[in-house]
Amino acid sequence: MVNEQVNKENPLGTEPVGGLLRRYAIPSIVAMLVGALYNIVDQFFIGQKIGELGNAATNVAFPLSTACVAIALLLGIGGAAAFNLTMGEGDKEKAVYYVGNAAVMLFVLGLILSVITQIFLTPLLRFFGAPENVLDYARVYTRITSLGFPFLIVSNGGGHLIRADGSPRYAMLCNLLGAIINTILDPIFIFVFNMDMAGAALATVIGQLFSFLMAIRYFRNFKTVSLRRHHFAPVWSYIRRIVSLGTAPAFNQVAMMVVQIIMNKSLTHYGALSVYGESIPLAVAGIINKVAMIFFSLIIGISQGMQPIASFNYGAKKYDRVKGVYKIAIRSGLVVSITAFLSFQIFPRQIISIFGSGSKEYFDFATSYFRIYMLFTFLNCVQPVSSNLFTSIGKPKKGIFLSLTRQIIFLLPLIVLLPLFWGIDGIMYAGPFADLAAAVVSGTMVLAEFRIMGKNPLPVQAD
Repeated sequence: MVNEQVNKENPLGTEPVGGLLRRYAIPSIVAMLVGALYNIVDQFFIGQKIGELGNAATNVAFPLSTACVAIALLLGIGGAAAFNLTMGEGDKEKAVYYVGNAAVMLFVLGLILSVITQIFLTPLLRFFGAPENVLDYARVYTRITSLGFPFLIVSNGGGHLIRADGSPRYAMLCNLLGAIINTILDPIFIFVFNMDMAGAALATVIGQLFSFLMAIRYFRNFKTVSLRRHHFAPVWSYIRRIVSLGTAPAFNQVAMMVVQIIMNKSLTHYGALSVYGESIPLAVAGIINKVAMIFFSLIIGISQGMQPIASFNYGAKKYDRVKGVYKIAIRSGLVVSITAFLSFQIFPRQIISIFGSGSKEYFDFATSYFRIYMLFTFLNCVQPVSSNLFTSIGKPKKGIFLSLTRQIIFLLPLIVLLPLFWGIDGIMYAGPFADLAAAVVSGTMVLAEFRIMGKNPLPVQAD
């Protein structure tokens, strides 16, 4: 009876899934694009003022930003999924604890990561692949940006909790405000005050601070539940559930971070053995990763918009709605993926030119890297949407496995092995092989899960 009452009151269980996905995905996409904009804006202005070495420095520092996103997804998506699943089951009193525990752990882990980075800054940057001519730039930039890690993690992770509460537009505005502030301050600090790398970093932290304050403001006025002080007291049973549901998307980011570190080291090593040298491949890969973030932001935004809909309806045993929202998410992702593929194949030189000038070798490598490494971009929507589906329906082990397919299971071995035979070109060809394999595995697992849903009148127990 309680379950039926919740379903009547909550539009997640009654309104058409297509309209719901648009309502939740568009603000999520904007929020993700804003997160990508932080890095793109810094990259643009640094490239104009400092050039190749500055671009390489932001690439070296990028694994730490990826670590922040991983923590935000671990606790943000995990908390949101646990909250929506529990609300769908009709247990409102229990659901509120997932929000409070997720919020407090977001800040705690952000603070821990900031302290670790400050203490071990230089060893970390060397480990991330910084050559000597890039190290000083990376050190200046990262020492400042690491101060904003708690703000970044709470605002990003909190956005998922805010969307789960039915306020996707507010979540979007949190990140949008920070990005606007960062975009305004970047040219002022870099060009007017001549602060260079430090100016870009400071502008980023100030923008993150304002996003953080907006997220905290919302936690004081949640819509569907009332948050009280005791809801924020960490309880292991709630944290364990949050972490289990958020592990898949977090692992995907950790996998990206591991691959990026290996990639940076490989680009530096094999670049030194080629006509391009150490810094050109490192700088180009950094720019292309940031550009690809725009495309992936759209895909991840669609998958995050799907999460509360799939979670609630799976908890409410409405499996047709779960299947329906997944199919719409995949179709939307394919439109985005194909558009990105055409852009990367047709306009690689024009895109790379936005981020400053360079030598003939610089543009030659950039054009080849774009066209080869991103060759199967049109399939890249399948793996993240599928992985998030399993997380949304309370099957974290399957979600974790899919989150590891592209980055760890396929891409990482190829990055190590192919350059042994093809040199730096082998790094480029590793990308399309991994993209194709991950898409095939993901599609196969989702089809099998849909068959299980069709055979069972009740939810299958979480794996």
